[in-house]
Amino acid sequence: MIDKLEDVERRFERLTADLSNPDVLADSAKLQKVSKERASLEKLVDTFRTYRKVLADLNEVEAWLGSSDADEKAYAREALPGLKEQREELEAQLKILLLPKDPNDEKNVILEIRAGAGGDEAALFAEEVMQMYLRYADRKGWKADILDMSPGNAGGVKDATVTLSGDAVFSHMKYESGVHRVQRVPATETQGRIHTSTITVSVMPEAEDVDIQINPADIEMQVMRSTGSGGQSVNTTDSAVRLIHHPTGIVVKCQQEKSQLKNRNMALRMLRAKLYEIEQERIRNERDSTRRAQVGSGDRAEKIRTYNFPQDRLTDHRIGLTVHNLPGIMVGGIEDVMTACRTHFQAAALKDQTGPKPPTPEA
Repeated sequence: MIDKLEDVERRFERLTADLSNPDVLADSAKLQKVSKERASLEKLVDTFRTYRKVLADLNEVEAWLGSSDADEKAYAREALPGLKEQREELEAQLKILLLPKDPNDEKNVILEIRAGAGGDEAALFAEEVMQMYLRYADRKGWKADILDMSPGNAGGVKDATVTLSGDAVFSHMKYESGVHRVQRVPATETQGRIHTSTITVSVMPEAEDVDIQINPADIEMQVMRSTGSGGQSVNTTDSAVRLIHHPTGIVVKCQQEKSQLKNRNMALRMLRAKLYEIEQERIRNERDSTRRAQVGSGDRAEKIRTYNFPQDRLTDHRIGLTVHNLPGIMVGGIEDVMTACRTHFQAAALKDQTGPKPPTPEA
């Protein structure tokens, strides 16, 4: 591991030197590439340098144990356990940081939320979850744009499509895909019975032109008037756009902008992300079906989470996590849950590389 870390450190130092190279500074594309790669290695290199210092301190303290000086020996006995603990923690961090990077981690996200079983209550919960993610995005400093949204019959949303743009959005959001279940007493329930409803969440990395090439001949574009409340031009001009991709049967729609061209461009972004997700799924299936079953694919058929309001409880069934304070979570305070998911799946990936996998927690 040390040899590999030293190679990474040398690469980091070369990239740092390149940032002062006039040839690199004169080429904006190259400068961006160098800066991005250096930033991706910075945490690993900083952790390695801290680890190397802890090892040096540990060797020095261990040598003091044999000292004839009583004070040095006493200090060594006191400092040794803490340094060993630091060494173990840093080794664990380095192993995770050395895991192969998900090439999509730095990408922006297209988020789809749809009401499932439960009728009007599912639509109400779908809107609450959408708002939860929008508030979380605001806390992270991300930009959020609602591309399309269909209202429910009694409020809420039947389905919504949102883009989230910012720093490494997909790395934070990728484990949110799946079925989210809610258990609570609906406002319309007169006898106080708890109802169970579901929604589906899909998180797709936003694909670039270079990731997915779309043949224009495969796309049928339909235009229509926007629906729902809005300002000038809404409901009066054919600005809403629906794209149909005939080879796959995928249909996307965007009506949020007044301009038909802008809606078409946004719809293309949605289509490209869906096609990219299909291609990524095909690659995952071919590469390692066992690992896919271990870490989860985000398949919509997987029930990943339950929000139980009477018990003020959120349970993530994939990792066996239960937390309370649903009111705080629903206003965007879901960072701890996302961090726990990332930590669990990183540990599972590490086990997959180094030894037997841990048992999957029961739902």
